[in-house]
Amino acid sequence: MFKDRIDAGLRLADKLNAYKDNGKVVILAIPRGGLPLGAIVAKSLNAKLDVALSKKIGHPFNKEFAIGAVSLNNIILDDNVEISIGYIEKEKKRLREKLKKRQNQYFKNRSPIALKDKIVIIIDDGIATGNTIRVTAQLVYDQKPEKIVIAIPVAPKSTVPKLRAAPYIDEVVCLETPFNFQAVGQFYMDFDQVSDEEAIKILEEFNA
Repeated sequence: MFKDRIDAGLRLADKLNAYKDNGKVVILAIPRGGLPLGAIVAKSLNAKLDVALSKKIGHPFNKEFAIGAVSLNNIILDDNVEISIGYIEKEKKRLREKLKKRQNQYFKNRSPIALKDKIVIIIDDGIATGNTIRVTAQLVYDQKPEKIVIAIPVAPKSTVPKLRAAPYIDEVVCLETPFNFQAVGQFYMDFDQVSDEEAIKILEEFNA
């Protein structure tokens, strides 16, 4: 159980200490919940901080249950997903429109950090299916980094091996893999939503 995202970020930073003061490291936080942790880890490791933009594709009968994820450049779907192509295409278009708006919000005054030959540590406040972080890792992989590390405080036991098996992920750091996993929020005492405004403020203040 984590007290809040700050507590989780500090514990994650401790686990990633081997990457401290390595000039190649870029922390890539997944908005919005990943930003508070990402900023703590980046500060602790003396690394750069940026964001990765992707969104989960929810099941048509339960939007909270992710059946895949989409970025502006790629899409990933769970194996054995029996959902109509029409639904997937409609969601892909809708989510990409949201991502374009979010891209304009987060990168209004600058360009994303170039990730070629960098050690990229992708951070979120926790994962369930792992689809969003996998599509993010694919997106990063296309930019030819030296190494891709996934770092999360909590994930289901079954998800971590899937991440480790992905050919575009080099290392997975996960602090807790509980059996009784229903949602990320159950492992935080304080799990308030992070707004886009708060996340952007964290990023801007870090890069000021």
